[in-house]
Amino acid sequence: MKARSQDDITETSQTVAAGQLRAFIERIERLHEEKRTIEMDIAEVFSEAKGTGFDTKAMKSIIRLRKMDQAQRQEAETILDLYKAALGMV
Repeated sequence: MKARSQDDITETSQTVAAGQLRAFIERIERLHEEKRTIEMDIAEVFSEAKGTGFDTKAMKSIIRLRKMDQAQRQEAETILDLYKAALGMV
């Protein structure tokens, strides 16, 4: 049996690495396409909501707040109140 040279081993590992890299890149590209589709769907829902009279800026604020837990929401509201007070807005 013929022993493999270092060049053969290097070439094989580069081929494997290139194949893995290509697979990762293609998966990421597919996910980006899915993300674009979902973003368009979200924009369509906001457009529908706006068409029925809802304030989309307020809706986005509510969505952002719902992502936070209670402690995070309270902290954000406290800081906002502090800044508003500092600017004479309350």
